[in-house]
Amino acid sequence: MNTIDKIAWIHVKNGQVLCARSRGQESFYLPGGKRDPGESDKSTLIREIAEELSVQIELDTIKFFGIFEAEAHGKSKDIKVKMTCYTASFTGTLSPASEIEELAWLNYKDLDLVSQVSQKIFEQLYALKWLE
Repeated sequence: MNTIDKIAWIHVKNGQVLCARSRGQESFYLPGGKRDPGESDKSTLIREIAEELSVQIELDTIKFFGIFEAEAHGKSKDIKVKMTCYTASFTGTLSPASEIEELAWLNYKDLDLVSQVSQKIFEQLYALKWLE
């Protein structure tokens, strides 16, 4: 089985988690992306969030949240995605950039709007009472 290795940022505010939707896609996902060769998790997180959301992650606030795996959305059944998630503070104003068409604050009732791996993350956030 092939695995897509991604880094994701979990940013929760008022019982909702920040999600993004790429141009031409219907599903939302947690912001982040694939690491470049030799790039660390933290460097990937900082780069991807700056590219996608136009904000700067504060390095000293990055905290590991968990690793989640599921079938990759929109791919063949033999491809899964592994998402390593972090929380962190940021500076700047959130604004969609690069391939991102829309940002949305989603809560637990919005499970049907996100990919399978994001659903697993939403389940964990809900169990921790971070999501409404």
